[in-house]
Amino acid sequence: MMDLSEMETMNMESDSSSIGDAVSGRGQQSASRDDDELYIPERRPSLDLGQSPMDTNHWFFMDRAQSPAQSYKSMTSDGFVEMYDDIESPTRIQLARTDSYSSCYSWDSDDCEKRILKVKIKEETVSEHPDTPEEIQDSNEFNHPSVTVKFTFEAISNTLGKLSERALTKFKTMLCTRYPRSFHADVQYMDMVNLVDRLLECYSLASLNITVAILEEMGQKKMAADLRNVCVRNEVHYDLCETLKREYGEMCVNMDGREERRPFDDIYANLYISSTCDNGPNIEHEVMTIEKLDSNQEPGKQLSTEDIFTTKTIEWSSKKLMLMTGVAGSGKSMAVRRLILDWAKGQSHHDVSFVFPLSLKELKKFEGFTISLLEIIQTLYPETKKLKDGDFRCEDCKIMFILDGIDEYNEVLDFYNTTLLSDPTSPATLNIIVVNLLRGRLVHHGLLLVTSRPQVQSCIPWDTHYDEMEVRGFCDPYKDEYFYRRFKDPNQAAQVVAYINSFTTLRIMCHLPLFCSLIADECDRVFRKQGTRTELPRSITYMYTKLMLELAQRRRGPECSSHKKRDLLMNLGKMALELLEQQKFKVAIYDWKNTEMEEEAVNNSGLCMEYLTRPLILFDEKMLSFIHPTVQEYMAALYAFLSFTNDGKNIFEEQLKGKGKFRGIFKVPKVTDLYKGAVDRSLSCADGKLDIFLRFLCGMACRTNLELLQPFLTSSAHQLVVEDVATHIGKRMRENRFPGRNDNLQCCLAELGV
Repeated sequence: MMDLSEMETMNMESDSSSIGDAVSGRGQQSASRDDDELYIPERRPSLDLGQSPMDTNHWFFMDRAQSPAQSYKSMTSDGFVEMYDDIESPTRIQLARTDSYSSCYSWDSDDCEKRILKVKIKEETVSEHPDTPEEIQDSNEFNHPSVTVKFTFEAISNTLGKLSERALTKFKTMLCTRYPRSFHADVQYMDMVNLVDRLLECYSLASLNITVAILEEMGQKKMAADLRNVCVRNEVHYDLCETLKREYGEMCVNMDGREERRPFDDIYANLYISSTCDNGPNIEHEVMTIEKLDSNQEPGKQLSTEDIFTTKTIEWSSKKLMLMTGVAGSGKSMAVRRLILDWAKGQSHHDVSFVFPLSLKELKKFEGFTISLLEIIQTLYPETKKLKDGDFRCEDCKIMFILDGIDEYNEVLDFYNTTLLSDPTSPATLNIIVVNLLRGRLVHHGLLLVTSRPQVQSCIPWDTHYDEMEVRGFCDPYKDEYFYRRFKDPNQAAQVVAYINSFTTLRIMCHLPLFCSLIADECDRVFRKQGTRTELPRSITYMYTKLMLELAQRRRGPECSSHKKRDLLMNLGKMALELLEQQKFKVAIYDWKNTEMEEEAVNNSGLCMEYLTRPLILFDEKMLSFIHPTVQEYMAALYAFLSFTNDGKNIFEEQLKGKGKFRGIFKVPKVTDLYKGAVDRSLSCADGKLDIFLRFLCGMACRTNLELLQPFLTSSAHQLVVEDVATHIGKRMRENRFPGRNDNLQCCLAELGV
């Protein structure tokens, strides 16, 4: 043993020595000795635990510590170091961190003289697979904007979660082998969250490459391929979302004859969607109190677009078909657009992988060809060509198809004799594809949403179970919101809202988004031509004429001649007047067929709707009505006006003939006689059932309205002496025989422009 003076001398010489210096010093001194030589290290009275880092690229073998030896056993891994048979139970510690400080010395300085094996310094590389960025293969394989941290975490977690416990242990071991600087033996104790989190922390999005490479090295070829396929689906999902956002994210708004694209979110106002169908038309009326048109339906609850597709709907519902109905112009297309954009923006509360809107107008281009559903999708959405055929059948790839406007499909839907088709890759005609889609045979793990006008029930197999809902347009608060969103200038929006509020009938009809759009277009045209302070049109007839023309044009298309359109309008108008005289606003189908109109013609008009009632158990009765009572009154007035203008018939004279009050066979019809008869007939009805009809009839003769009706006029319109009609109305008002009706007569004068 050294004496006290020798120890003090050694202390003075080693005041600045660190643990690292001591280790490296011993290594240099023994570099020339044999590997098997034993030596006794010099005794040091104290250890310098300074901040100087030691050489961390070496491995050190030490005798097992007395405590806590058991906790280190788990750190032994076959791939870390060589095994030495002549060393009894070594504990191997890798000094991989530059901020770690250790030594061959025991903390108990009394044991420092114990003879230990000389450290063998390995100059070779620590591992066959150093975890340097250059060694990560195919680092650009998953280089796509869709590869985010969130996706990477979920994809790796889901994939590794399918491994057995033994395979997962092997995966962790190989991580330690390939990337020892980032993963140590303690990785075996990490749960899935911490493991994937460590991967992302060390290697970010390249973790996907690492996971695939290790899975393939483990022999898990299928699982590696599945992970690659998940990434491909994610890329297609991302690209499809971008496509749908471009296609549906903006709307064309008519600005003074020119189209301006506006963000859909800037225009969209919430729609009222009912959880039940066959509710009948909106019957709110300015003059009359109309009894609810019974549809035997309990009032449904109000839904939002977020409520329509939820995880529960997709995963737990046994119904693959969802039916969304609504009268023409009620906002079905807006609701569908909202659903598509919510999905594309990641705002939907469900895990549908892909959404494919299939407009019937777009599908018509495939008529006459033999083609598969997959080819149709790849034609309409080219980004889906990356998908495999199996992606359309697997359980974890849910797909939603949207058939928008099934009522516009003109082919016969034979659900019982059409060829069965369950493979989306099998070629067939468009009709076979549509029928089998509606049958649910081509929707393996997903949902089909069908939108249509109410008569769609004839397009759905009777034995098919489906969820249903009805779009009923805007509620009152959202009527105003639409205009405030539609107009960039809040002052203009406020003026338009005040304008529609000044007409009760206009306010009611604004439950139809299409009608709101027509009013907004007209007001915008006036603002651009005459300035914001100009007075807006006072005629409601003009707006109803625009609505009628829009609905007829939308459904029948430009190929339908004016002659056919005029005949349809005349037949509908005649029926409307007959029902109005009886104060009826609905008719059963068996009564309606006596009106010399085909069911197809009525369905094509967009002015009528069908719905079902159940007067008896297990017996459904189909009813017909106009989309709103005021539309019925408008069509009756249009029939009266066109009958006189085109054929010289005064419907009120015809009624007088039937009552034995015919005035003479050679009497030349005058347009003033038509209006005088209409005024007197309206005033004779104490219930006011012809008040709105009279208002529309007066508005028919305005110049702006005549310009719209020009295609339906077979001869020049009779020159209306407005003053004569106005004089007659003024006379009736002064007589004051019907004081409660003077307000309506004043509205008639406004329609005449007086």
